[in-house]
Amino acid sequence: MKVRVDERPEEESLEEIDVAEHGLTADGETTSLDRRLYMQLYAFGGARDSAALGDALAAAQIDAVLYEDVNDPEGVAVLTLSESPDAFVTTTRTLFTSAPFGELRPKPELTMLGRTYALGHEEDLDETLVERPRRRVLDPALRWAIWYPLRRDGSFEQLSRKEQNAILMEHGGVGLAFGRAGLGYDIRLACHGLDRHDNDFVVGLLGRELHPLSIIVQRMRKTRQTSLHLERLGPFFVGRVAWQSLFRDDRPARGE
Repeated sequence: MKVRVDERPEEESLEEIDVAEHGLTADGETTSLDRRLYMQLYAFGGARDSAALGDALAAAQIDAVLYEDVNDPEGVAVLTLSESPDAFVTTTRTLFTSAPFGELRPKPELTMLGRTYALGHEEDLDETLVERPRRRVLDPALRWAIWYPLRRDGSFEQLSRKEQNAILMEHGGVGLAFGRAGLGYDIRLACHGLDRHDNDFVVGLLGRELHPLSIIVQRMRKTRQTSLHLERLGPFFVGRVAWQSLFRDDRPARGE
């Protein structure tokens, strides 16, 4: 989507602002896509019947995951996802204010909201921005999850683009290595202006077992981004899947 902003009407000077996501084809041509997936994690206390909560989510017919909180015997969190942010103040709002969720104690300190984004070099933007992250969080084999927000220090923004890219490649290389080994996968969400504590990103680590996800966090502590250029990290939510909706591939078949 491109928005034309008239900054100086008296001079009829127009600036074009591009808010779409961009990638690159194999031939080096720039592509763009005005789609993205929003995800929100919302946590509750006082939950003693996870099965009833799963039934309510199933009845709502939304893409969602119910986690049981490993650090709270009565804690749960629900990850909901939608391409439209309106869903979080309509469908999700109604769901969370009605029984059985309306009877639970909200934990707003653990609320996380973010959107998928492209780095500019991805070939398949639909896959990067919508299909892969949705498929990952709804994968029944990935039973464990760690979710946390982070805010970069201002020092990172003062670096050159080349220095920033080198730091991001070092940091991202940790997640890629674990992903290739099948030990853990990451979900990266931008949350600029969407987070009550003014964080920049939300990160989800998903895996079959919890131990490798903890090791990912440990390894990332040694990268330059984490050790030198983060202002804050967390709070962390750690949970195991109790219920999740089925993944539905809505893409048209090849050739359609």
